[in-house]
Order: sequence, then C-alpha cells, then structure tokens
Amino acid sequence: MAHEVVELRVHGVSGTSAEALLDHPVVTRVAGDDNAGFYQPRPGFGITDRPSRLRVEAYRWGALTAGGAVRTLSLLFLLPFMLVNLAVWTRPATGGPGGIIGPVCRLLAGTLTAAFVLSIVGATVDIVGWQCTPYQPCVHHRPYLSWLSDLPLGPRLALLALLPIAALRLLWWLGERSAKVFEAFPAGRGQDRTQGGEDRIDRPGFWNDALVVQRLRAIHVAVGLGVLDVMLLGAKIQRFPHPIAYALFAAAWLLLAACAVLLVRPARRSEDGPERGPGDLRGIRTLRITAIVLTVLALVYTAIPLSARPPQGQLPGYEGAVAALVATQAALLAVLTTTTWHQQRRSRHAASSWLSGLGTPVLAAAAVAAAYGFSAALVYRVADFLDRGTIPNPVRPNEPGAPPLEPPVSYRWAALAGLAAVLVVTVTVIWRLLATRRHRRRVAAEIVRRDFPDPPPEALPRLTAVRRAIAHAAIPEQLNPAVVAFLVLSLLGVTATAFDVAGVGPSDLTTELAHTDGTVARELAIATDVGMYVIGLVAVGIVVLGLVSYRSEETRRTVAVIWDLGTFWPRTVHPFAPPCYAERAVPELAKRVTALTNRGGVILSGHSHGSVLATATLLQLPADVLPRVALLTHGSPLHRLYARLFPAFLGDSTLYEVGDRVGWRWVNLWRDTDPIGGPIFSAHRPGEPSPVSGPANTVDRRLRDPHAVVVDPDDTVPPPINRHWPYHTDREYEGAVRELAGRLPAPP
Repeated sequence: MAHEVVELRVHGVSGTSAEALLDHPVVTRVAGDDNAGFYQPRPGFGITDRPSRLRVEAYRWGALTAGGAVRTLSLLFLLPFMLVNLAVWTRPATGGPGGIIGPVCRLLAGTLTAAFVLSIVGATVDIVGWQCTPYQPCVHHRPYLSWLSDLPLGPRLALLALLPIAALRLLWWLGERSAKVFEAFPAGRGQDRTQGGEDRIDRPGFWNDALVVQRLRAIHVAVGLGVLDVMLLGAKIQRFPHPIAYALFAAAWLLLAACAVLLVRPARRSEDGPERGPGDLRGIRTLRITAIVLTVLALVYTAIPLSARPPQGQLPGYEGAVAALVATQAALLAVLTTTTWHQQRRSRHAASSWLSGLGTPVLAAAAVAAAYGFSAALVYRVADFLDRGTIPNPVRPNEPGAPPLEPPVSYRWAALAGLAAVLVVTVTVIWRLLATRRHRRRVAAEIVRRDFPDPPPEALPRLTAVRRAIAHAAIPEQLNPAVVAFLVLSLLGVTATAFDVAGVGPSDLTTELAHTDGTVARELAIATDVGMYVIGLVAVGIVVLGLVSYRSEETRRTVAVIWDLGTFWPRTVHPFAPPCYAERAVPELAKRVTALTNRGGVILSGHSHGSVLATATLLQLPADVLPRVALLTHGSPLHRLYARLFPAFLGDSTLYEVGDRVGWRWVNLWRDTDPIGGPIFSAHRPGEPSPVSGPANTVDRRLRDPHAVVVDPDDTVPPPINRHWPYHTDREYEGAVRELAGRLPAPP
C-alpha cells in the first residue's frame, strides 16, 4: 500500500470499550476526552498482520449517554418530552418542508409542560393545601403536614406553589445535564451556526442547536409559570374577587397566548428565512423576565390572608383546566394525524415507511399517554397516601375517617384508557407473534437449508438454534399493527376525555353512575384502581429496567437502543428532552476525519448505531475531503429502522446521496440472525433477484452466521451465533477493509 489509510471504527449502543472495539489489549487516547475520545493501539503491544500503512483507530462515544442513576431518572421523567421531540423527525418525506407538523408538535410539547405543572399543582396545592390540611383526620399523626394547617389558606397555597416551581427547575436541570459535554462543540468548517435548517440533515449547522434550545427553554419555563399563575389567581378570584386579581389573571393568560405564538414560529431559521439576531434574543429575555415578575406578583397576592372559611371540594378551576388541556391535546393530535396521513399519501416513500407512515402521531400520542399516565399516578398516589390507603373515587363511599379527597375525573379516565391500551397492545403483540410464527420459521428453515445443505445428524440441535435465532431476528417487522392499535386507542381515549369540557364526558357519566344501584360504579372503581396500579407498575418497571440494564448485556443493549434512538436528534421541539449527544459526536467525527485525510485515506467503519453517526458525518464533510473517504457499515439499522422511521431525513434518497458522495466506496455487512442490522439497498434472500441495480447493488454483503454448525477439528465447541455483535472479528470484515483501502486514491 503506497499511502496511509486509517480505519476509524465507531461503535454502536451499550458502551463498548476501546479495547474490545479495537480488539487490542492496550490502547491509548490520541484525541478527545473521557466522554468521547479517539483511541489507537499502543505500538509494541499485541500482534497484527496488517500492513504498516493500514492503521486502525476507534471513536468511543458511549460515555455521552452513560450514567446509571441519572439516565434511569431521565428515562422516566423525561420520557414524554423525548417522545414528542422524536415525533417531529418521523414526518413523511415530501421533498420539501414539513408544513404545519413542526408548529403542531411544538404546541403539543408546550401542552406537555403545562400538563406536568398541572400534575404537580394537583398533588401539592390542590390535594395537600386545599383539600387535605383543612381536614383534621388528614393531618392527624402527621407532623410534617399539621404545621401547614396552622397557616392561613393564602400563605399555605403560596408556600406549596413553590414546589411546582422547584419541579420545573428540576426538569430544567435534567434536560441540560451535561449539555456542555454533550452538545458544546465549537463550530468549525462546514458547521456554521447561522445556517441552520430543519429540512435536510446535510445542511451546515444541523447539529448546532444551542440557541434553539435556549429559546425553547425560555418559552417552556414561561408556559409552566403561566399555568401556575392561572391556577393560583383563579382560586384567589373565587375566594376574593378584586380588580388586581383580575388584572393579574388576564396578564397570565396573555403570557400563555404569547408563548403559543412563539411556539408556532419556526424553531430554526431556514437558509432563506429571516435571520434571528439580537432582537429575537431580547424578546426571549423579555418573556423570561415577564414570566418571573408575574409569578412573583401572583405568589405575593396569593399569600394575602383571607377569611378563615375552610375551602370546599377541589381547587377552583383545577378540574376544568385539566379537561381543557386534554381537549386541546386531542385537537392537536387530530390535526397532526390528518396532516401526516395527507403528506404520507403523496410521499415518495409511502410503500417503505414504517408504522404505516404515521410515526409522527404515534409518537406524539405516546408522549401524551406517558405524560397523563405519570400525572394520574402522581396525583392519585398522593391522594391514596393521604386518605389512609383508599384510592379516591367519588362513585365509591370513603372509608370511615378518610378525608374527602377528589382528584380530577380526567385522571381517573386516563388511568382507564392506559389500562385498556396496555391490554390491547399486549394482546395485539401476542397475536401478531403467534400469527407470523409459522411464516418466520419457514423462512428461517429455508435460509438454514441454503447455508448448510448437508448437515450431519449431530448438528441437528445447532441447526434448531440457528433457525430460532433467525426467526427471532425477524420479530421487529411484525410489530406494526400493535403501534397502530395504540394510536387508535390513544386518540379515542384523549377524545373521550376531551368531551368532558362539553359536559358529556367522563364527569357526566361518573355523576350518572353515582345515582345507580352501584354495581357499575363499583366495577368502574375497581378498573380505576387496577389502572392506577398498572401505571405505577410501569413507572417502577422503567426504573428497575434501567438499573438491571447495567448488569445484563442483553437488557442494556435493548435499553440503550431506545435511549440512543430518542436522543440522537436535536431538541427542536421540547427543551427538557434529554440532550442530543450527536451534536458533539457528529461534528467531532467530521473534524477528525478531515484531519486524517490530510495524511491519507479514511475508512469510516460504523457498527449498529455507529453506522448512523458515520452516515451523518459523511453528510457534513466538505466536498474536497470526500474523495479520500470510504464507508464500511455492519449490523446497520440504517434501512431497517432509520430509513423507514425517519424517511424525510435518512430515507432512501439520502442513502443514495451518501453513496454518490463517497463514489460508492461503501460495503455493508449484515446477518440473518441480527435483530437490529440488515441490508441497506439490496434487501433480498439468497437465490432471489436483487431489487436494485447499478453501484448500489454492490454495497450489501450477507454474512453466514454461524460459519458452521459442526465443531471444527481444532476446536471443542461449534462456532458461535454472533447475531448483532461482533462483526469486526469476522474474516469477511477484514477482507472488506482491505478492499476499500485499495479503492481509496492517494492524497494529492
């Protein structure tokens, strides 16, 4: 080899060590830091038969998404925000802007922040401050609450209102945790911050969103504070109507309206759009100051003591606010579903899109369902604890001595809808797996017969294991009906709850059931209790799954896939979503590749999710660098998952563009036993004609897994079934590296 070539390996999820990635006992970091760094084998250690000019290097970025406790808490508390942020990136590929999908998703994200604040207000200001502390049996033998009952109503509500503010600050902290490590990467060549855009992943500045997150964070904080102000001032008006209260109440609504207008505006400036300069930042700063000043005034006015008349029922306006918010979300989901379906019909990739092209409303509905599931669980668990262990339900008599706590009816029906969704989706998944089992087994048996035509009798157990691995690897393609059923149930549940605003929803039905013989009411109460317990178990299950994932490699890989998928895209919808690690990884890779090409060629080798990072890096490289770069992907979900779920940004047209940019110096290795990776262009079985022609037909290369089903003469066990990892230890992998190195031209 006449010139130097560096194979730069990028790992996937689950935090592979640099030693395992390089398959070398001793490595040293040559660039980066502990969070994300570039490593090379230390000279003089280990044995290699590679030419001296064919070097290997690894980029280890797993620490960007690592951290057991914080990741687990973030996965639980930030899950709705992560889902709604992910929804906007799954829009259909129409060849142009996404229309109103972006503004609708941002408005929906604003309602999720409002729902979060309302849930904290319900658990603290309403259940504790308004309903529990004035009731003596509730604070009996509870010194941590009895001191609140000694305070007048106004100061008590103002003091408890600090808890929603603290919860909003906690969201802020979780959302920006280590953001400087994850996202702060200096803009370099091809990474101009002023050239942002939402429509193409190859635009300069696509991975620089610091200003966007800063703007959205100020808006969402204002939304949360505005919702708190409306609830406090609304309750104050019910007790003491005064012109000052009405003026502050109107100002709070104007604040929320201004936030809605700002959310409708584009999150990013397109290349031809108006540039956001100091004036826009001053407007955001003014919004933040206005929200803080208005909240301080609302707290001060709420703290003014009033008459000693004890409050009755729920916090005034709270149940109506929850129902109105659900109605707003139902309308936004309906618009989002209709718009997405209309765009999907004229999409260029309608036939290949996953989730029937409805990924945006499915993820948005999942975000709403998760938000209200957690909200209902929080409010009802607090009420359940305070009323001595009986979940509150107005259609069921309270236990003797229990306080008359009344959470909103909407939360009760959210629990019922959540229970129904869990049951139906579970049944749908089981039905789908059973219905496709015979077909998956038949396809697996055909593949095994082609790979191992004449196996000896002693290989039958191994053949069974291989067939089972291939059949299990085909499961992800069978889950489409389950997510569609979830979307339908979510829309029905949210719509039914939204009818509560018109007086024909759950509240009206609950009142009618309360005047019957009680049979249906008791059954409804039991179902509500079960729904609450199911939601609680799901929340606990997420925490347990996060903790167990660090002891089980398979569980860790599953959790990491979900996490890395959700945090790969920039935060252009919800600022409290987990930070986007790609905002550091992609520009950092682009800078390193550019530096390496000054001395020779580079083979960018990406495994699993690392292939997505490698593809995004190639789309950001300058044109004069690309002739000295080749691409090697293995175990790649680029087509199986990303092209189908994100057709507008990583669809087939983008993948063909990547091939053109590198001159089709691209090899993709895949296995039938791999449940994540697969072919990118030529998705066909052995013996079938290829569906593509031209240079794309030379990219995909299938690896037989395992190599054999009998024990080698010099071994004691049969070759392993590698499935998704590793690929770089396969013989064909080394051959692909040497082939691509030979196709790279010498530097000028």
